[in-house]
Parts: sequence; structure tokens; C-alpha cells
Amino acid sequence: MEIASLKQVVSAEEWQTRVALAACYRLVAMYGWSDLVFTHISARIPGPDHHFLINPYGLMFDEITASSLVKVDQQCNKLIDSPFPVNPAGFVIHSCIHEAREDAGCVLHTHSRAGVAVSAQKNGLLPISQQSTVILPFLAYHDYEGIALRDEEKPRLQKDLGRANFLMLRNHGLLVVGQTIPDAFLNMYFFENACRIQLDAQAGGELTMVDPRILEGMEQVLRKGSAGQGSMIAWPALIRKLDRADPSYKT
Repeated sequence: MEIASLKQVVSAEEWQTRVALAACYRLVAMYGWSDLVFTHISARIPGPDHHFLINPYGLMFDEITASSLVKVDQQCNKLIDSPFPVNPAGFVIHSCIHEAREDAGCVLHTHSRAGVAVSAQKNGLLPISQQSTVILPFLAYHDYEGIALRDEEKPRLQKDLGRANFLMLRNHGLLVVGQTIPDAFLNMYFFENACRIQLDAQAGGELTMVDPRILEGMEQVLRKGSAGQGSMIAWPALIRKLDRADPSYKT
């Protein structure tokens, strides 16, 4: 589908956010975390207004481009005309998190097979891998209330998330918060892998748990492990990988 470019229509800051978010959608598809046209990644547009970008409902993640992303306000009003609707369930979840968390530059939600499987387990994510130790100190849970179409669920979602950056939506999937789009992608990368590892380990016999003391001071450990660069230790390489495969997300 031909989408008119918005590069000359929006600010340089918004365009940069659009390109990064489109890249994130393509990477989620590349790594196999998408669910047809369902689930969402939203990003706050820099500036004083509470505006953000979300996927055009009806496009596969590997079709999304910088110009096709839909710009909406907190009430889901389109701020730039688009032929695509916005998924109401996605808007309920993402808008309430952006509303409650000023640090939520990006919110990424998936229905991956491994994520949903672990979200349905009584004990949730287990401390059985190095990947899980990155998540557990910052993990919260939200009980399933059906497809998220009702505004009345918003306060409970906000309360359960609190200041956590990882949220397991029981019987539903995974959600992460990042200050930036690269932060959110890397958070989901570790979350997804921790769930996949758990399912594989559970199929192989008795589990060995990580000593809980290892979870202490994890924030400092992560800073040291990324050479102080955080998600930017990996994001430029991911963009190079994506550009080699298909740079059309930038249009």
C-alpha cells in the first residue's frame, strides 16, 4: 500500500521517533514476536504535548513505515489524517501507561507463544536463568480481565505496573516500558528469551533456582555489563541488521 511520506510534514524530532518506532516494529516481526496485526508498540513524541504514535490497525508489523504510524492524543483522536483505525484494546492499555508513567517513552506489548505460556503458569517467571535475573527485580503482574476494552481496567493496570518496567499480563502476554524505543526493545528481548528458556528447561527435568542474593543490585550490574551504554550497546547493530534486510521502514 502506498503511503504518502510525512517527513516534510512533521518536526525533525517526531520524524526521528517515527523512524525508530517503525524499526522497532520491523525488528519485532523479524524476531518472531508479532501476532498478525494484533499487539502494539507505542512511543511518546518529544515535546510538551501528550501525543504518541501507534501502529495502523490492519498492517502487519513488517509492513509498517515511519509515515504509516498513526499520531494520536490521550483520547485517541487522530492528529494527522490516516486511512487506518487504532485498535481500541491497544489504546486502553498503552494510553493508561503513558498517562501514569512520565518516563514511559515507549511501551511494547506482545502475545508471543512463550510469553503467553509463562503468563499462564501459576508461579510466573522463575529465577532459573541469567536472563530471568535481569527481569525479576523489576517485574510486576496484572491479572487477566478479558480483552482490554474497558476504561475501568485502567486504574488497576496502572497500580499493578507501578514503577516496574516489566509487566506479565496473566493469561495474555508480556509488556515492557522503556525510557526510549531501544530500551523497550532490549527489555522485551530479555523478557521473551527468559520465557523461552523457562519452557525449554521445564521440559528437561528438575530445575535449579538462582540464589536470590544474585538479584540484589541488578541495576548497577546491568550498567556495568553494557559498558555504561544501556540499550545503545546493541541498538545500532540491530539497525544495521535491519537495514541489510529491508530499509523501507524509513519511508
